[in-house]
Amino acid sequence: MARNNIINVRCFDCEIGRIGFDENQGASSFQYNPDFLAAKSYVNLFPKTGIIKRIPQTQIFRRYNNETFRGLPPPIADSLPDLFGNIIFKEWLNRSNKDFKPISIIEQLAYVSNRGMGALEYYPATNIPQESSIDLVEIIDVLRQVLDKKRQTEGEKLNEQALFNIFKIGTSAGGARPKILISEHKKTGLVIPGDLEFSEEYHHYLMKLSIEEEELGYSPELIEYSYYLTAQKIGIKMMPSILVANKHFATLRFDRQNGKKQHVLTATGITGWYFKDRGVSSYENLFDLAIFLKIPHREIEALYKRMVFNIVFFNIDDHLKNHSFIYDESLDKWNLAPAYDLTYPLNPKLNFTKIGRALSINNKRVDISLKDLLDLASQYTIKYPKKIVNEVQEAISYWTQVAKELELPVDIVNTIKKQFQYFTR
Repeated sequence: MARNNIINVRCFDCEIGRIGFDENQGASSFQYNPDFLAAKSYVNLFPKTGIIKRIPQTQIFRRYNNETFRGLPPPIADSLPDLFGNIIFKEWLNRSNKDFKPISIIEQLAYVSNRGMGALEYYPATNIPQESSIDLVEIIDVLRQVLDKKRQTEGEKLNEQALFNIFKIGTSAGGARPKILISEHKKTGLVIPGDLEFSEEYHHYLMKLSIEEEELGYSPELIEYSYYLTAQKIGIKMMPSILVANKHFATLRFDRQNGKKQHVLTATGITGWYFKDRGVSSYENLFDLAIFLKIPHREIEALYKRMVFNIVFFNIDDHLKNHSFIYDESLDKWNLAPAYDLTYPLNPKLNFTKIGRALSINNKRVDISLKDLLDLASQYTIKYPKKIVNEVQEAISYWTQVAKELELPVDIVNTIKKQFQYFTR
């Protein structure tokens, strides 16, 4: 059977180019489609950070062979599911394929196909080299089996049973906690797996499932919902979110809007910065990236407010993959994507030594001062930074009230509040 290590990359109904992978070298290659280059459209589809250059020659990528990029160019690696998505995919293959073999990176892109997050899509190449090591025919057959099973996995309404029916199959959403993608028909309420549709007839949600509530004694999803309500209260832009069955956190996807796919890349995907590398993990780098992308200054100020929120409310898991930018195809420019993953990331029932945050400020990950925040504001010409800090701090009382209304355990609320950062005025 013919094998292949090349896959096509498409976006907005255009073939962008082709990705190849050499398993022996642990390196990938990318070459633009000449017709795409000649059309001179979507010039900034891949920001000009020096990773994927807009040239006709084949480009080789050897430096990204780690757990995040897995040898791929970072903008392409952004399409891969993270920990939870990989677990679900491998489990499904183990159960459905008796001759299961370890999957390659190209096989995983073939699985993502046109069903992943964002707008990039992946399809088998027409020319199949004999010497390559990937059987795309087999993986596409697996894809069809997944889709066929999922089309039988429907719920009559947005309820817990419908969610867990879909959870048994799994979807391509990434992250460490259980997440699924679902779509809810706006008129009928019918719920289907969220990687099958992107039309305007549906609400498209990324849902975090609360499946450890009894074991933990609290719901992390309720905590995230309380953070969402608080961030909304003070004007931080997030996608509308809801609670399902009073415990599952569902947020509308910003990569699916107005019946269209939106091209989205994380800060990690744009730059190639490994999100666990402390040498590059700083808010200063994030602000510099935003300025490099020429996003409007009001969005720079919005990013500052998010940063202050993360400091005050002890969201220390604010790493580079938790900040994204969204592409405006009509203007060929980038904007700051809505905020997401704003929450208290630790188990409040466990005791921790002092933990540094993912992104530093003024080379500091702990004991960040008001002066640090004001110095950064001055560096990036943020207006009225003290007013922003005060507004975020004042929202602590609102969060406390929300947490009470959501019936979060009192001991959990008190433990979380002890970690909040207060700045003298």
